[in-house]
Amino acid sequence: MKTEVSTSAGTHLLMGCGYTGARLARRLAARGPVLGLVRSEASAAALAAAGIPARALNLDRPGPFDPPGDLASVVYLAPPPSDGEGDPRLWRFLEALGPARPRALVYLSTTGVYGDTGGAAVDEAAPTAPGDARSRQRLQAEAQALRWCEAREARCVILRVAAIYGPHRLPLDRLRRGEPVLRAEDSGPGNRIHVDDLVAACLAALARPVAGVVNVADGCPEGMAAFTARVAALVGLPAPREVTWQEAQEALSPGLLAFLRESRRVLSPRLVRELGVTPRGPEAGIRDSLREMGLPASGG
Repeated sequence: MKTEVSTSAGTHLLMGCGYTGARLARRLAARGPVLGLVRSEASAAALAAAGIPARALNLDRPGPFDPPGDLASVVYLAPPPSDGEGDPRLWRFLEALGPARPRALVYLSTTGVYGDTGGAAVDEAAPTAPGDARSRQRLQAEAQALRWCEAREARCVILRVAAIYGPHRLPLDRLRRGEPVLRAEDSGPGNRIHVDDLVAACLAALARPVAGVVNVADGCPEGMAAFTARVAALVGLPAPREVTWQEAQEALSPGLLAFLRESRRVLSPRLVRELGVTPRGPEAGIRDSLREMGLPASGG
């Protein structure tokens, strides 16, 4: 899907140009003015070398920052700090913008704000019940972004994003190490999105007169075991060994266990209907990712 983003009226500012942000910046830079903000001077130099105008802004120790005088919109992709309440990084960033009045702010949140629903489906109208500190930080940051936009009469789009995969974000290393996965009987639905479909959602959020919460997930609730086995089959590796929840306590990392404890099926009606983005399914997404990495995929 091609989404045309008007850049004639100013610069698009991206706070956070990591895995997703750098891909978004490249798409925007091909259409007009864009400025990426990153944590370090080294990261800014790397982006500049790749043709993406960038500046360093460390939100834990912010220095002076002059936003572009022709600021048109902001996409905020930076994560909150690893501890504490709320998101002081977002607060510092919005403070640094001063009196700037972009037409739109797109804030990337997480589907984790819905919490554990026992596998039940959630759409944008579902109540939020974040079960971990990170998701609570994101929910508080959403409210902060909305209040800031309301005060400036700016359009605010909250993208609640599922697990992101794509080139160099496939479980290949885990498969090569022979790490197990939680068996299907003990795990809930999976929710994910290919990075380029997330980029398309960001572009559409900038281009279309949409506001409020939009879920960003591919609508294919394939569990961890099935998705990992699909990757294995496409790259010609053995399928991962499946373990019970009890066995997983010893075999899987604490971070992965925390992720697996919550179960929900994320629906994204506004993504398709209002942003016009139809995400690719896991098979196409994995094949596209392998192709970009220069790796052959079984069966084509």
